[in-house]
Amino acid sequence: MSTITPIDLESALTGDPEALEVHLELVERDVLIDGHLVKIHCHCLSVDGNGRVQPRRLAEFMRNAVADYAIPRSKLAEAKARDLRFNSTEAVTELVERAKRSFTDLTNTGEGGEMLLFLLAERFLKLPQILCKMDLKTDNRMHYHGADGVYAGVTPEGILKLYWGESKVYGDASSAIRDCFNSLAPFLIEAEHEEAERESDLILLSDKADLSNPALTDALKKYFDKSSVMSKRVQYCGVALVGFDVPFYPKGDAKGVAEEIVKASRAELTNWSKSIGNRLKLEKLEQMEIEVLCVPLPSAEGFRAAFLKAMGIKDE
Repeated sequence: MSTITPIDLESALTGDPEALEVHLELVERDVLIDGHLVKIHCHCLSVDGNGRVQPRRLAEFMRNAVADYAIPRSKLAEAKARDLRFNSTEAVTELVERAKRSFTDLTNTGEGGEMLLFLLAERFLKLPQILCKMDLKTDNRMHYHGADGVYAGVTPEGILKLYWGESKVYGDASSAIRDCFNSLAPFLIEAEHEEAERESDLILLSDKADLSNPALTDALKKYFDKSSVMSKRVQYCGVALVGFDVPFYPKGDAKGVAEEIVKASRAELTNWSKSIGNRLKLEKLEQMEIEVLCVPLPSAEGFRAAFLKAMGIKDE
């Protein structure tokens, strides 16, 4: 096997896409900006039958996928096989606990946003994560260096589309958009050299890229082997998540109406898209393919607190 196919990558995807739809309502997808190659997708939080928005339920859903995000696919496959052999859940449970311990307890952590990026990339955009960087952390209070995630797509011609991931969840939309694309830009536009921002991740990919299936993984790693002609068949793309506070969710005991929240998100999406377009120009990213995930929230701070609580790291 020398090339990766779209079917190969699809087989590596994790999780049930419909479970994501329980917690996040699609507002718009594939919104274009003239003169750019970006596609913008917007999700808002779902409203339940009681008219309530449930950020803690979203955080608990994220927690339940923690091993898919933070443990390499091949290690999970080995654990599942062992449990099947011994009619147990012991091996997988151990990995789930290891995954949870890899997350930081820092109050201003961005790891909740990084995990939400993972869930939307895999279950909504159908882009599998190919490098599990949480497993490489040596200190749970430190964030790993490099991109917030590395995902992959492939063209029918066998060009590997390498998606560098970046997420920012802030109170202010403009600040989240500014910092997200400022952080993403070097991975996409820097010239190739040993001191480039992406270089350490490329080295990791040549060794740690993982699609679980050994033959697929070996084929994938050839794209990152500088001595292989396959290394010339890699296209850099981006996947960016921006989360931020908005005023149109219900406050206190007030009941929310899903259609009204979606309508308000759709109305504001024009302004968010304009802000994204302006930032792309400033960062010289107009001709880079980027999937942008917009997630308006009742509170960015509340989202972080709910995630830490769901992970059992801190009380709200």
